[in-house]
Amino acid sequence: MDGTVEHGGLNRTIKDLFAGATGGVAQVLIGQPFDIVKVRLQTTSEYVNAADAARKIYAREGPLAFYKGTLAPLIGIGVCVSVQFGAFHEARRRFENYNSKLGHPPNLSYGQYYLAGATAGIANTVLSTPIEHVRIRLQTQPHGPNRLYNGPVDCIKKLITRGGGLGNGLYRGSGVTLLREAQAYGVWFLAFEYMMAQTIKHTKREDIPSWKIALYGGLAGEALWLSSYPLDVIKSKLQTDGLNGSAKIYESGMDCARKLWASNGMMGFWRGLTPTLMRALPVSAGTFFVVETTMRLIN
Repeated sequence: MDGTVEHGGLNRTIKDLFAGATGGVAQVLIGQPFDIVKVRLQTTSEYVNAADAARKIYAREGPLAFYKGTLAPLIGIGVCVSVQFGAFHEARRRFENYNSKLGHPPNLSYGQYYLAGATAGIANTVLSTPIEHVRIRLQTQPHGPNRLYNGPVDCIKKLITRGGGLGNGLYRGSGVTLLREAQAYGVWFLAFEYMMAQTIKHTKREDIPSWKIALYGGLAGEALWLSSYPLDVIKSKLQTDGLNGSAKIYESGMDCARKLWASNGMMGFWRGLTPTLMRALPVSAGTFFVVETTMRLIN
């Protein structure tokens, strides 16, 4: 932050949204193979570890299996990341104006950065819940002729008509998704802006080299998942519950957490963390690098 309050209204917001969308596309293309492995580890005990899961997926389903369900997130995550960055920067500007009205420097405190990030996560929940639910269903369904869904549109239709409508079907797990998004993106933006703030003490933001932006983005991605991973595990289990037409095991997020603790203990909440952290570093690095670069170009 350089101590000035940004203005620009709709034009500024459109630029934030566009830059976020470009980062979202990069995020999906880099992270989808890692995400497939993560979801499989979270939702089944078939695999010993991430390497075992990757080998078996490749052997049984071929290389394209690592991009199963990509269409929905490629469109959807692009929109989601667009909303995340748009909402974050809008909240940031509002905090800057609030601080200025109080006679303080406009620079956000780290608590305000967290709240701005959490606001972005909450705003994103209405989109991320159905998008991630569809992606997880497509990633975990049986391979070949036994598959349950013929693509994202068919999956959406079946979740609504057979899964319990919007609330209990397509939007199943929305409560725990809301908690995860608020915590995850609060920490994500806070961690990135903290590292940027330390560097801005010695140089201007626009002069920070690209490799540092990527590094800070990657480290922020690690912080995001370490702070929110147990919530993500609960969400994944809720959204794959009753996948093959069997009776649902979990009544709610709390019920899922209790049963997971009873059956697997503390480690049950961290299963699949390794491929997630491996994915987070390049994905988050690429996201922030693309967003910051785009912002510089369009500004």
